[in-house]
Amino acid sequence: MKQFSKILKFELKYYFKNKIFVGVTIFLVLLISVLMFLPQILNIFRGDKEADAAAELPVMLLKTEISEQAEPVKEAFDAAFPNYDIQSTQESLEEMQEKITSGSAECAFVVGGMTSYKYYVDNLSMYDSNMETADTVLQNLCRMNLMAENGLTAEKAGEIMSIQIENDAVSLGKDQMQNYWYTYIMIFALYMVILLYGQMIATNVATEKSSRAMELLITSARPVAMMFGKVIASCLAGFAQLVAVFGSAILLYGINKEQWNDNPIVASIFDMPPELFGYMLVFFILGFFIYAFLYGAIGSTASKLEDINTSVMPITMIFIIAFMVVMFSLASGDVDNTLMKVCSYIPFTSSMAMFTRIAMSTVPWYEILISIAILIGSAAGVGVISAKIYRVGVLLYGTTPKLSSILKAVWKA
Repeated sequence: MKQFSKILKFELKYYFKNKIFVGVTIFLVLLISVLMFLPQILNIFRGDKEADAAAELPVMLLKTEISEQAEPVKEAFDAAFPNYDIQSTQESLEEMQEKITSGSAECAFVVGGMTSYKYYVDNLSMYDSNMETADTVLQNLCRMNLMAENGLTAEKAGEIMSIQIENDAVSLGKDQMQNYWYTYIMIFALYMVILLYGQMIATNVATEKSSRAMELLITSARPVAMMFGKVIASCLAGFAQLVAVFGSAILLYGINKEQWNDNPIVASIFDMPPELFGYMLVFFILGFFIYAFLYGAIGSTASKLEDINTSVMPITMIFIIAFMVVMFSLASGDVDNTLMKVCSYIPFTSSMAMFTRIAMSTVPWYEILISIAILIGSAAGVGVISAKIYRVGVLLYGTTPKLSSILKAVWKA
C-alpha cells in the first residue's frame, strides 16, 4: 500500500504540473464560461437594434397570378413566415431570378393557383422548410374557400380551420427527448477521456521504458502497485479536469439560467436526475479503468516511443466500434435492440451501452446489477493481467515482442 500511494502521488504530481494538461483545462473552463454568458454577450453587442430588426429580415418575393387571391395569400404568408420580409411583386420571372442570384432577395414564391406554386431559391439548403410551410398555408386557404363556396361564412370557416387540439403525452418509462442530450454528452466525454488519457498512459510507460528507469522501478515496487497507481492517478486527473469543466458549466448556468429559459436543449442538459448522475459516474469510472489498464499494458510492450500509435491501434479500434454502435443506436432511438443488449454485458462496450439504455429506456434492476458486476470483475481482472504484462513488457527491449511470447511470460510470472 505504501508503494501504491507513492506512485499515485508521483503520477498525480506529473499531471497537475503538466503545462498542457493545465492549459487545456483552463481553456475549456474559459470556453464554457463564454458559452454560458453568450446570451448576455450577444445582448451587449446587439444594443438597441431591436427596433431595426424588421429591416434586417431576409426578403421573400411573393407573386400571386390570381389577382383576387393576392391579398389573402399575402396575409397568410405574412403570418406563416415571421422571419421574412415578404414583398408582393408583379415583376417578370427573369427580374425575380436576378434579385435572388444577386442577393437582393433570398427566395421567391410564384403562386399560380390555390393548389400550385413554384419556389425559387439560389442554393436549396437541406434544412429549408419553406415549401412545407407554403403547402400548409395554401391548403388552409383552399379549404376555407371551399367551405365558403358551400355556404359557410368566412368567420365560421376561419373558426373551423383554427381549431386547436389539446394533447398531453404520458410516458410510463423514460422520455428519450429529455434524456438525449446529457446521454450524448456523457458518451462523447467518455470517448474523449479514454482516447486522451489512454494514449497518455501508454506514452508515459513507453517513455519510462526507453529511459531505462523502469529497470530500477520494477525491482523496487510491485508491478500491480505501479500499474494501479498509474491508472488511478490518470483517472483522478481526468475526473478533476471534468469536475473543473462541468462544475464551472453548472455554476455559470445557474447564474445565467434566466437567459437560457427559452432553450429547451440547454435546460435539459443541466436537469439530469441524481439517480442517473450516479449511474453515469459508476459506468464512466469502470469503463475508464478497463481501457486505461489495457493502454498501460500495451504501452509497456512497445520497443520504441514511435511504436505507441501502432501498438494501441487494436484497443482504439475496439473502443471506436463500441462508440459507433452506441451512437447509431442513440440516433435511431432504438436503444433496446439486440446488439445493444448484448453490448450491455461485454466489458469493453457495457460502460456506454448500458448507461445509454438506462438513460433512454426502462432496464430491469437485475440487468443493471449484472452489468455492473461484470464490469467490476473485468476491471479487476484486466488490471491484474495488465500488471503482469507490464512487468514482462517493460523489461523487453529491441524488437516488439510477439503476443505468444508475452502470454507465455505472463503465464510463468
